[in-house]
Amino acid sequence: MAECHPVAFQWVVEAKRRGATIVHVDPRFTRTSALANIHVPSRVGGDIVLLGALVNYVLSGGHEFREYVTAYTNAADILPADYQDAEDSDGLFSGYDPVTRTYDNSSWKPTGERDLTLTHPRCVFQVLKRHFARYDAELVQRVCGISEADFTRLAGILVRASGREHTTAWVYAVGWTQHTTGVQHIRTAAILQLLLGNMGRPGGGIMALRGHASIQGCTDIPTLFDLLPGYLPMPRAEDETLDGYLTRLPDTGFWGNKRAYLVSLLKAWFGAAATAENEYLFPLLPRLTGDHGTYRTVLNMIEGGVKGYFLWGQNPAVGSAGSRLQRLALAKLDWLVVRDLAVIESATFWQDSPEIATGELATEQIGTEVFFLPAASHVEKGGTFTNTQRMLQWHHKALDPPGDARSDLWFAYHLGKRIRARVAESDAERDRLLRSLTWDYPESGDEAEPDAEAVLQEINGSGPDGKLLNGFGELKPDGSTRCGCWIYSGCYAGGVNQTARRKPQSEQSWVAPEWGWAWPANRRMLYNRASADPQGKPWSERKRYVWWNEQNGEWTGHDVPDFEKTKSPDYIPPDGAVGPAALAGTDPFIMQRDGRGALFVWTGLKDGPLPTHYESAESPVVNDVYKQDTSPASVLYPRDAATSEQLAGHAATYPYIFTTYRLTEHHTAGGMSRTLSRLSELQPELFCEVSPQLAAERGLENGGWATIISARAAIEARVLVTRRLRPLRLADGAVVHQVGLPYHWGSEGLVTGDVVNDLLPFALDPNVLIQESKVATCDVRAGRRPRGPALIELVDSYRHQAGLEPLDSWTASTQEGS
Repeated sequence: MAECHPVAFQWVVEAKRRGATIVHVDPRFTRTSALANIHVPSRVGGDIVLLGALVNYVLSGGHEFREYVTAYTNAADILPADYQDAEDSDGLFSGYDPVTRTYDNSSWKPTGERDLTLTHPRCVFQVLKRHFARYDAELVQRVCGISEADFTRLAGILVRASGREHTTAWVYAVGWTQHTTGVQHIRTAAILQLLLGNMGRPGGGIMALRGHASIQGCTDIPTLFDLLPGYLPMPRAEDETLDGYLTRLPDTGFWGNKRAYLVSLLKAWFGAAATAENEYLFPLLPRLTGDHGTYRTVLNMIEGGVKGYFLWGQNPAVGSAGSRLQRLALAKLDWLVVRDLAVIESATFWQDSPEIATGELATEQIGTEVFFLPAASHVEKGGTFTNTQRMLQWHHKALDPPGDARSDLWFAYHLGKRIRARVAESDAERDRLLRSLTWDYPESGDEAEPDAEAVLQEINGSGPDGKLLNGFGELKPDGSTRCGCWIYSGCYAGGVNQTARRKPQSEQSWVAPEWGWAWPANRRMLYNRASADPQGKPWSERKRYVWWNEQNGEWTGHDVPDFEKTKSPDYIPPDGAVGPAALAGTDPFIMQRDGRGALFVWTGLKDGPLPTHYESAESPVVNDVYKQDTSPASVLYPRDAATSEQLAGHAATYPYIFTTYRLTEHHTAGGMSRTLSRLSELQPELFCEVSPQLAAERGLENGGWATIISARAAIEARVLVTRRLRPLRLADGAVVHQVGLPYHWGSEGLVTGDVVNDLLPFALDPNVLIQESKVATCDVRAGRRPRGPALIELVDSYRHQAGLEPLDSWTASTQEGS
């Protein structure tokens, strides 16, 4: 966190000064470790074992916050008799189809019965205890290389810092997410936090650190292929009608207002053209017909199925997993538009990519026409950023962009105007949505820059009289309101840009509600009804946050209550109630269909209702927990032996684990930092971190060169021999060496280097299709890598030793069999 999120880390340091205990779990000893109270080194890929053992420690020791768990989670739900846990079938849950690698979750759905004593053998609480029973300190030693003493110390700290009077927070970033089991990592932490009563309470919760502005905003609005703004799911091919689509969302809780959210969104997009008679043009929206993720799209490009591509602030030739395939894909396009601050590798791949040097590509044979369009930086445009705590903050334009550089908003807006002009006279049904768009924002200046505040007002939403809404509670399902993103409604309440507020902390409460604006409704903590007990009283006076005011008949406190303001704790929903009215006064998790925290998730996850340890797509060790070795539902492009059969003799060829990470001095793929002299001077070269033991084993010298080889590529890096990355001894005596690789370098900029992400496979989490880039296998040898075709020969020699097809055959299989 100190390395990648230094501004946020200042608050961790402040918490430590006030007496908080900071524990850092990481395979590397970093700047965060140096300032933490305790550093726990762990093998990458073993997070679920560690977290699962903490869950077991809590449950077996009776350390759970029982009153919280019983009242606020689904621990009491009874599961059907035909449900089979991973404990019953060597790592697989009931309903698994090995041919399609998918689950039928019908046997996971609770029966509707509950046992508040939590003693029924099929209640979630008891199933959870059995599921995690084998996850103990000895297993943590065996899988993660963490000593039993260190684990016991960590578990004791966690338990002591949780409960009625104390809370613990977990903070994570891509070190947890970029795995084939990434979603389940966070799920395990959520289970732990629910058991300890740390959700919805001050000092508790789980914070996902977002890499830079405005990643959270891009998820909210979003730029994801499978979501509409406000986390509404993208329509599928089978969603023929608006009503049919809405059945996929819960009828209870605040998702019960789904029609108002969606209809208001469609009215914001299409205005008067969207009517009740034409279902607000919902039937004309694009549909999901399968996997439309970025890695599937890359393979479609290689196969010739994608003709043109826009890159906005992305540099897949360096920054994406399997970068070699990314560049081969770009070479198959008819045209490519790159918008960035400086010329990047994705714009110049046709002349200086590694594949040009190896002879795999030839400049004169690449037909891709590349258009590079300079972009404005954040200080050269106005608008909002949404940070990791869901806070929208307005940034004012400081100066005009130079030359032909334009803002993202300018480009999207004027591109839209030109496209709409092309279809203005068209009567084709496919052009109807484009013709119907409300695309009429005010413009200013010689460059006709669209007004960013007008866009924010559209996102905020308005009523039938055009007056701006004060929040999503005012949205209507009848088409009388417009709102570009329901969770952002209220960001312009009262006609005031709430996101531009900057009241100093000394002039407001410690929650600081007048600094920026947090979605939804400017509440700074989600599910904060859980900070009070079922009767509405604070669990702890010391940590009181929101509570029920009996005299006034409303919820009050330091924050905006994340609950219906006048719903009393003793409210019991009538039979057949829908929407928020279906939740009791003791159901704090209002976006869940039952209002309770999910210890067990029976719907929505593709790889199981409970977190389960699987080895990474590539690992030098066998799964020591279950017979099922790797995630049974992970997405592999293609089913390459280097990943899907990772234990078939490959560990001898690729015996070491490598993990990728970022440096403070550089920014992701390096396009914003390798062009700056001061940052380039601070971190001028790609390096690999290795332990003194691994350096001795492989003859590596500090400051010298090393070649790192995976089943996909070979790169070279300077050697950094350091005790910050130490080998881990597992319980069976095996020693696991790990190699650290920052991934910021490429062929452009003031400092250059090989592309680390060339080494990675296309192996993805099945739920969100994020790549596994925090763990893969490699070999390390002293010296620089070969040049030209000899580089491919080196990679192929390793593939041959591992029993794999040559690299060119593998690339062909990627095109044919993926």
